[in-house]
Amino acid sequence: MGENKAFIEIDGVPIIYRIYNLFKELFQEIIIVTNQKELFLNFDSKIYTDLLPNKGALGGLYTGMFFSNFHYSFCVACDMPFVNKSLVQYLIKNIDEYDVIVPHTKDGLQPLHAIYSKNCLDPIKKTIEKGKYKIIDFYSLVKVKIVKEEDFGFLDPLRESFINVNTPEELFSIKTGKKATENES
Repeated sequence: MGENKAFIEIDGVPIIYRIYNLFKELFQEIIIVTNQKELFLNFDSKIYTDLLPNKGALGGLYTGMFFSNFHYSFCVACDMPFVNKSLVQYLIKNIDEYDVIVPHTKDGLQPLHAIYSKNCLDPIKKTIEKGKYKIIDFYSLVKVKIVKEEDFGFLDPLRESFINVNTPEELFSIKTGKKATENES
């Protein structure tokens, strides 16, 4: 993208502020994992750099959960401008005794819009030690609850919660109101 995706503006508001403002309503603790701490100093949150550097989103996930004061953490990517409060609350209600609560849409699992327990820490570390860095690579080592789109779709019928901004084309599509999800053509 040529810039930090967290600060891309959608409707005049940087994505990170959209997420942060929602999380202030939902959660007692907000953790930002970044390798550019100086960009986030004006947020009333805890800011950490990766404990396991250069391991991608899986390393960031590990770091956030490690420092969390809570057993469960809702984790989301910084480039998802339309996180839906009702959908997050729905996922929270589905925790039961699972280690991962992850939505499944027609595009597949949504591991960067999911809930993780601290029980995932050791399995994540073991997965990284094996040279695997996809978030779903450790799922077979923990109790996973897959929440199907047909069960939560009524909360976000346009599937906007799962839109992320990876390319200038996706950003243009969002800004022009075409809000296509990441895998649609």
